Amino acid sequence: MNPQQYTELACRIRPAFSAKLREENLPAALEEALCRVYLPLAHWIHGQKLPGKPLLLGVNGAQGSGKSTLCALMRLILTDAYDYRVAGFSIDDIYLGRAERQRLSREIHPLLATRGVPGTHDIALGLHTLQALLDPVGRRVAIPAFDKGLDDRRPQQQWTLFAGPADIVLFEGWCVGATAQPEAELAKPVNDLEREEDPGGIWRTHVNRQLQGPYSKLFALIDRLLMLKVPDMECVYAWRSLQEQKLAANTSLSSSKLHIMDAKGLKRFIMHYERLTRHMLAEMPARADLTLFLNHNHQFTPLSIHP
Repeated sequence: MNPQQYTELACRIRPAFSAKLREENLPAALEEALCRVYLPLAHWIHGQKLPGKPLLLGVNGAQGSGKSTLCALMRLILTDAYDYRVAGFSIDDIYLGRAERQRLSREIHPLLATRGVPGTHDIALGLHTLQALLDPVGRRVAIPAFDKGLDDRRPQQQWTLFAGPADIVLFEGWCVGATAQPEAELAKPVNDLEREEDPGGIWRTHVNRQLQGPYSKLFALIDRLLMLKVPDMECVYAWRSLQEQKLAANTSLSSSKLHIMDAKGLKRFIMHYERLTRHMLAEMPARADLTLFLNHNHQFTPLSIHP
């Protein structure tokens, strides 16, 4: 696509793009990135799509990196500019419910009560949902949904229905596409949580083996992997803190029914994610099909996409 085509497409998309930013209460500054990031990225995705075959795009990024925002804006552009039928969901939406995680915490390790790491998702549900969305015959597919404020899965009657077939499926999540670490790397704790609450390495070994087994089958469905690479773990904490504040501000439930974390609780929560996040930051950019780099101001660095 040449510069003139980008300009023409931007003029056509901009009103809907701006409306989406307002609808999602997103910063107006993101509009500046329409031509610089979002349109080139959408054109790259379009180039990966094979005729007559749905494309499953995995979108990886640390907590607070902006995966959900990126997917919402890509869905808009791919629908309006390319006339694609776009479906998708987050790996967060297939978290096991609290009761099931409590069972795992009793039977395997107490740290599995906290949602997030591999081993706390319903992989069978994820496989079923993705395979149904990728079915070229097309049917109505119920998209799972998890309520983070309540820390539990929403009742199925509240799930969104997607009428297939889908041309493109966006599957996003903090550990989407992750690979297991060599077991020798598990011996040394990476933070106080591992040192004090998993001294024998039972929890982190279980998480790693989940990546080797069930999660590898789920991630094998991905056709192309896109990574949003954050600068460091300090940004993960700062940006995830903003998410928690937004969650509290946007809910109508009383605080007694919510699972909103204070600064201390959030720091402990992120420690659950730290080992795998550091592993992905180190190794995933070399194998992802496309990596988008974020700076400390949460802005994309200059983007260069080659066919």
